[in-house]
Amino acid sequence: MWRTRFAVGAVFLGLAAACTVQALRPADPPTTPVVVAAHALAAGTALTSTDVELVRWPVAVVPDGAVTDPDAVIDASTAVPLAAGTPVLPGLLADDDVRGPPGTVVATVRFADPAVAGLLSPGMRVDVLAATPEGGPGGMVATRALVLPVARRTAPTQSALSLGGSGDDSVPVLLAVSPDEAPALAGAAASALLSAVVVP
Repeated sequence: MWRTRFAVGAVFLGLAAACTVQALRPADPPTTPVVVAAHALAAGTALTSTDVELVRWPVAVVPDGAVTDPDAVIDASTAVPLAAGTPVLPGLLADDDVRGPPGTVVATVRFADPAVAGLLSPGMRVDVLAATPEGGPGGMVATRALVLPVARRTAPTQSALSLGGSGDDSVPVLLAVSPDEAPALAGAAASALLSAVVVP
């Protein structure tokens, strides 16, 4: 009999200990669904249901303006390249009227001289040159890129996802470039200073 009572008592002690541990454990932080890139997306990508997914994020770290409904971004185009897992924010999408000609993708560029953006108008064609920060010779990374209207939703604080320039005081310029030029343009932006030459 005493063995039975001992076993029952041990069970109750175990349950009490488990309840105590459960009560002392911090509660999981509240989460909310956020639409993110399901895989790496190039600038100018027209989003489909396979390009985005819902992931639960802690509410405390959800970016302002985060999208929670995947259908809200279907058929929208990315204004900048997005890495897998990046929240699809409105500021990273191009307006419906900001589309490049067929066969091009849209890249958001920040030139080394912030004044350049104010001298360019939609419809202009520019060659994009890349020079090293040390002043060494650079090279051409895009030819006859078409200047597009700046997306009204493009957030000026998203410089980390834009091409060229490291400061937040530069104004982004949307350029339609060929898919072959886009990787070179992105690579040059990571280690070079970009400038523009207006061409016919």
